[in-house]
Amino acid sequence: MREDPDVILVGELRDAETISMAMTAAETGHLVLGTLHTTSATKTIDRVIDALPTEEREQTKSFLASSLIAVITQVLVKSPDQRARRAVCEVMVLTKAIGKLIMTDQSHQIPSQLQMGKEYGMQLMDQALLAAIVAKEVDPEHAYSYASDKRQFQRFVTDTSGAPAFAPSAAAAGTAPAST
Repeated sequence: MREDPDVILVGELRDAETISMAMTAAETGHLVLGTLHTTSATKTIDRVIDALPTEEREQTKSFLASSLIAVITQVLVKSPDQRARRAVCEVMVLTKAIGKLIMTDQSHQIPSQLQMGKEYGMQLMDQALLAAIVAKEVDPEHAYSYASDKRQFQRFVTDTSGAPAFAPSAAAAGTAPAST
């Protein structure tokens, strides 16, 4: 770099080379902000790790477990009057517990940490969507389309044809949600 920036914004972390460059910049003391098209914090972490060659993955997990600050996943949900959109965010803040989950290939357990991490400012997308519905900030039908556990949202929507009649959620069944 010719300049000496404090903050670097990476438009898209789409390949191994870009991810490696972003990690190198972060290791040298820069605040690196990057975008990645995923639908959850867990899927973001998995995508970063999986994007790199197998021989670099342990080092990447170590880097993420010690240097990552947060992952924010956002969706734009229509307002109740359909005239605007509101950002609704899932927030993951790196804690020792989440770092350990990353290091031990247990990222599928991160959602439970987000669900219980309100004191750190964390929340799952479903929690954020429900709060926005209750506050009448978003259209329940549109929010429903972004929900992971549709059952929590059925009382707010009129058309639940996309929802299972009765299928326990992945969390209720004791299995982890899939990652992207």
